[in-house]
Amino acid sequence: MPGRIRRLLPGARSPQPDDIHTAGPAGPAGPAGPAGQTRPADGGSAIVEFVLVGTLLLILILGVIQVGLVLHVRNTLAADAAEGARHAANLDVPAIEGGSYAQRLIAESLPGRSDAVCTGQEEDGPGDIPLVRVTCTVVVPLSLVPLGDGVTVTVTGHALKETP
Repeated sequence: MPGRIRRLLPGARSPQPDDIHTAGPAGPAGPAGPAGQTRPADGGSAIVEFVLVGTLLLILILGVIQVGLVLHVRNTLAADAAEGARHAANLDVPAIEGGSYAQRLIAESLPGRSDAVCTGQEEDGPGDIPLVRVTCTVVVPLSLVPLGDGVTVTVTGHALKETP
């Protein structure tokens, strides 16, 4: 009966809430399921869950770091291309010199990125304003998350050409 008080003998243990699920026909494996079958014990599943979730989190963190590295290379490339365009925009400097100047800057600011290809050329902007355009391209390897050969990053820097 639900409201009945039980008297315990010395040395006897009071029933615990855990005993409700482990006592009876199901035994230590768990309560009886459909058609009297017992569910398998879930002992050791925390280890498997930790490994699977830990692996997913590690891949996610490495992916975020890889995106940060690619964005860093892109921003540095853009700054160096713009500086190369400003250099070539000076009076009496040919536009093609902007590409080689940008390549030297990239080699200094991004160690190991000597494979960058930069080209400089003159073009007419809006209203026939002379511009210098420096375009730089580099392949950034995906070292943390190996998904192919890498990401090709292309940036362009512009500057107004000085005229006499």
